[in-house]
Amino acid sequence: MVEYSVLLPTYNERENLPLIVCLLMKVVEQHKLDLEIVVVDDNSPDGTQQVVAELQKIYPNRIKLHKRPGKLGLGSAYKDGLKYCSGKFIILMDADLSHHPKFIPEFIAKQKETGCHIVTGTRYVSKGGVFGWDLKRKLTSRVANFLADFLLDPNCTDLTGSFRLYKREVLDHLMNRVKTKGYAFQMEVIIRARESKFTIAEVPITFIDRIYGVSKLGTNEVVTYLKGVWSLLWDARF
Repeated sequence: MVEYSVLLPTYNERENLPLIVCLLMKVVEQHKLDLEIVVVDDNSPDGTQQVVAELQKIYPNRIKLHKRPGKLGLGSAYKDGLKYCSGKFIILMDADLSHHPKFIPEFIAKQKETGCHIVTGTRYVSKGGVFGWDLKRKLTSRVANFLADFLLDPNCTDLTGSFRLYKREVLDHLMNRVKTKGYAFQMEVIIRARESKFTIAEVPITFIDRIYGVSKLGTNEVVTYLKGVWSLLWDARF
C-alpha cells in the first residue's frame, strides 16, 4: 500500500500524458511522496495505451494501467479506477495538463492541517483562476456552479472542478452513493459528501485549458449536468 494514488482517466491523451507524468514525478522527487499513478483508458485510438507502456519502463512500479472497452463516462472511470488504487488517499485530476501537479503538496498540507476528509481545488476564490477559456466556456462554468450552489446549497465554491484529494474510505463510501457517470459526477460527490457530514477544505488553483487534443465537454455533458442538478434537488425536496 502506498500513501497517495493519482487517478488519471484518459481518452486520446498520448501527447499530454508524458508531460503530466513527468510533472507528477518531479513533485514526487521534490517532496519525497509515496505516490503511484493509475491510468484508466477508454480504449483510446490515438495510442495512449502504448505511451503508458513506455512510461512504465521509465518509471517502473509507479504506473498502473486499467484498460476499458470504450467511452463509458468520467464517473464510471473513477469508479473502475478506484479498484486499482492502493493509496490511503486518492487524488483525482485531469490528464490534459489543465491541473498542474504543483498544487498537490498544497492539497496534502491542507489535509494534514485540517484533518478534513476531502480537499478540493477551486478556481473561484482569490488566487484561483481560469486561463485559456473563451467567454462562452467561462460563462458555462460559472452558471453551472451558480445554479447548483443556489439550488443545492453545498457550501463549496467550485462544484464542477475535478482536482481533488480524498481519504480512501471516504471516496469508497461516496462511490456507492453517487449515481451520475458523466461530468455531473463532480457535483454529486460534493453534495453526497455534505449529506454524509464529511468535511471539505478548499485550495485555490489555476486551471489552464488543454494545449493538445480536444475538450471532451459537449452539449450532451451540459444536459447531463442539468439533469443531475434536477435529480439532486428532487432528492433533497422529497
